[in-house]
Amino acid sequence: MSIFRGRLGAQNPSLTEGSIIRGIVSFAIPLFLGQLLQQLYNLADAWVLGNFADNGAFAAVSSGGSLTFLVIGFFNGIAIGGGVIISRYYGAKDEENVIRAIHTNFLFGIIASVLSTVVGLLLVPRLLLIMNTPESVLPYSLIYFRIYFGGVFTVILYNICMAIMRSLGDSLHPLYYLIISSALNMVLDLLFVAVFHWGVAGAAAATVLTQGISFFLCLWRMCRLKDYTRLDFRKLRLYPDILSQVIRQGLPTGVQNAVISIGNLVVQSNINSFGEYAMSGHGAYAKIEGLVFLPIMSMSMSMPTFISQNLGARQYDRAKKGAIFGILSGVVLAELIGVVFLFAAPPALGFFVDEAEAIQFGTIQSRVVAPFFFLLAFSHCAAGVLRGCGKSFVPMVTMLAFWCCVRVTYVTVALRFFPAFATISWAYPLTWSLSSVVFLLFLLKSDWLHAFDIGKEQI
Repeated sequence: MSIFRGRLGAQNPSLTEGSIIRGIVSFAIPLFLGQLLQQLYNLADAWVLGNFADNGAFAAVSSGGSLTFLVIGFFNGIAIGGGVIISRYYGAKDEENVIRAIHTNFLFGIIASVLSTVVGLLLVPRLLLIMNTPESVLPYSLIYFRIYFGGVFTVILYNICMAIMRSLGDSLHPLYYLIISSALNMVLDLLFVAVFHWGVAGAAAATVLTQGISFFLCLWRMCRLKDYTRLDFRKLRLYPDILSQVIRQGLPTGVQNAVISIGNLVVQSNINSFGEYAMSGHGAYAKIEGLVFLPIMSMSMSMPTFISQNLGARQYDRAKKGAIFGILSGVVLAELIGVVFLFAAPPALGFFVDEAEAIQFGTIQSRVVAPFFFLLAFSHCAAGVLRGCGKSFVPMVTMLAFWCCVRVTYVTVALRFFPAFATISWAYPLTWSLSSVVFLLFLLKSDWLHAFDIGKEQI
């Protein structure tokens, strides 16, 4: 714990002072542990269902990531934009605008949670049919997603609170609360599924309840702060100028999340056409990829806060050095993880599914995709740097063009000539490589360090 020394005592530690590497790593480690615990929510559902329910229940939950992200990803993207705004003003020590940005962001989260609940409950049944969900899996999917979206407000409001706290440099308290809720989630999963035999309904209920606990713990912390960053319900309002900045910064990320999710739904529908074992194999692979890629995602998630705070404080050289360290460390670590995953895939997949056919599908995807993890890492870290300096439009256009349009076009056309599961898997390294080229050119050729100026109120 020595890496956190000097940071634990502060209510909201700044990233504009001290060692760059120490600051980024000490901020990213709690992000990693927090993301790990969030993955445990999904992994616990998958493991319990895989061992105490049938393959249809496991396929329903493990294949639903794109669908849930389609609905909540848009609003979470805008929340990320709000976090960048808060970080910028916090780095500039502009107390009045920090207060206004915090309360605008939280009220927006309340509105977004209501909209997400309504949209999710209305759209999910139709989307499951469009995705070619097999008849053997459809009843499980309907039950799971109706319960999940009935309580999705807990997920969104937790993410809003977490974004606010992280934008102020506090990545530790969200971690503490996730430790509590993750442990409880495992207990409830076992109780609802293994003991009460509620199946997918039990898994969904456990997720919603424990995410709600995380949200209320974050809210309790935010309301107890003693300085100007404290959340005060009497100050909740949508300040037009702040909301405008949040929308300009966050809307591109929100649109990107939603449209890429639509593209992933098209890819998922093609996976579904290979049957429930392909769904299970892909779902198991996705769980493992999400887990092993957490260190890189944590590094990329630290970039917007670090870059935004330092540019807000006009620490341009510090921001540049932090960006270089974040990108290089992410790329190197990703490739090391990819090599290990390449050889460890079959036994790792067997942790979630025991059917040989499902493991075979997951192994095919692992051996195609894992060697190219460095490209995914570069794209995510570079996108984090650009969002931190206010250039969120660039990641949006790049990822929509390649991770959505090119990916969907490739899968649709290539499957006609090469109707094999591996054909779908190749869509990922292909589109990661294209986005990496664009991000590299932009970082090298543009003056991203001076993308906004506090005095001019530009994003």
